[in-house]
Amino acid sequence: MFNKVILAGNLARDIEIRYLQSGTAVASTAIAVNRKFKSQSGEMKDETMFIDITFWGRTAEIANQYLRKGSQVLVEGRLTLEQWTATDGSKRSKHTIAVETLQMLGGKEASQGNNNSSYSAPSATTAQPAPQEQPQSIPEIDINDDEIPF
Repeated sequence: MFNKVILAGNLARDIEIRYLQSGTAVASTAIAVNRKFKSQSGEMKDETMFIDITFWGRTAEIANQYLRKGSQVLVEGRLTLEQWTATDGSKRSKHTIAVETLQMLGGKEASQGNNNSSYSAPSATTAQPAPQEQPQSIPEIDINDDEIPF
């Protein structure tokens, strides 16, 4: 089977990052993607979709450091189904995208004519950890110039 999603759009909200007990970073946000089409009456319509996305590991830390609401990104990942029980006891679920590759678009790099930047997570960081792990406090992120993906 094949499960691959590629989306280009703008972040709909700032990134929320947390750390699991294992030390793995998990960041979540949403991406807004647009579709323009011609209706049956012939007028042009614009449809916007908001899709939840999740970054894992080093990709989550980089996204948290460099991206904000409105940032243009291209993400590549897989469709996942999150399931939980709400406080009223009802079963809930939603689809999200587990991001495996992040490419930052736009910004001052694009206006200066430089290449866009991208970051691919190592395959070990894309696996989702056990759901029973609890978030911890956010440690200071120390990134060397050699580690910056652009």
